[in-house]
This record gives sequence, structure tokens and C-alpha cells, in this order.
Amino acid sequence: MTQVVEAARGWIGTPYVHQASARGAGCDCLGLLRGVWREVIGPEPEQIPAYTMDWSEPQGDERLWRVGLTHLTPKPLTQAAPGDVLLFRMRDTSVAKHLGIQAQTGAQASFVHAYSGHGVIESALSAPWARRVVARFALPVEAL
Repeated sequence: MTQVVEAARGWIGTPYVHQASARGAGCDCLGLLRGVWREVIGPEPEQIPAYTMDWSEPQGDERLWRVGLTHLTPKPLTQAAPGDVLLFRMRDTSVAKHLGIQAQTGAQASFVHAYSGHGVIESALSAPWARRVVARFALPVEAL
């Protein structure tokens, strides 16, 4: 999955822009994943409808998790590999609504993500981040 990590790192420095997916111009966390998908796999598997920043939180709808199960391969949380897509729950009572791409595993674990106020960055997968991971997915292997 080195190709996935290289593609994700190519987006570092892209400003955070809600609903965008254009390397260098702007993206949010889903836009980063969409852009990496296009670069590594090809056309996106479906049209993304407009979405609010609360990601259907008032309804308690795990929309992002459902879509992940549709297009990605679920993995056990303990089977980390570079290139994995990580889904985060930012608060215990909220829906999971943040995505990242695992860049490194082990003692130097890190992930690439688009973060409001920071843009696309590579962050250490420190304990505070790691405890928020609720799902881990692999991109479709037949496409790689």
C-alpha cells in the first residue's frame, strides 16, 4: 500500500475546505480520501451528495461508516497496515465523522488527514488519536 501512502502524502499542505477534493486547492477528510482513490484506483465509485459539517450527527446516523462498508474492506482494528483508511469518532456521544489514511505503523505510527484549521497534515497516531479509531478499512485490493 506504499502507493496509497505516497498519494496521501502528496496532499500534505492542501488547505482545509469543506466538501472540496482538489489537491493543492482544498479538501476535507473525505475529499482527501476521494482524491487518493482517484489517483490510485480511478474514478470514484459513486457521486458524493452535499453534506453538512455535522455529518448527520443530530440524527445519530453513522453515514460515513455505512459508506465505508459499501466501498472498502473492513479490517480488525489490531491489523494495522500502511494505506489503511481510519474512521474516527471525535466524541464518545457523536457519530464517527473523521477519516485518515495510515502512513506508518509501529512505534512511529502516523496518519495523513485533512483537519479543520490545519489543512492536510501527517499526525502521530498518538494515544488520544488511536483511542478515537472505531473502524479500519483497506482499499479494494483488486484495484491495486
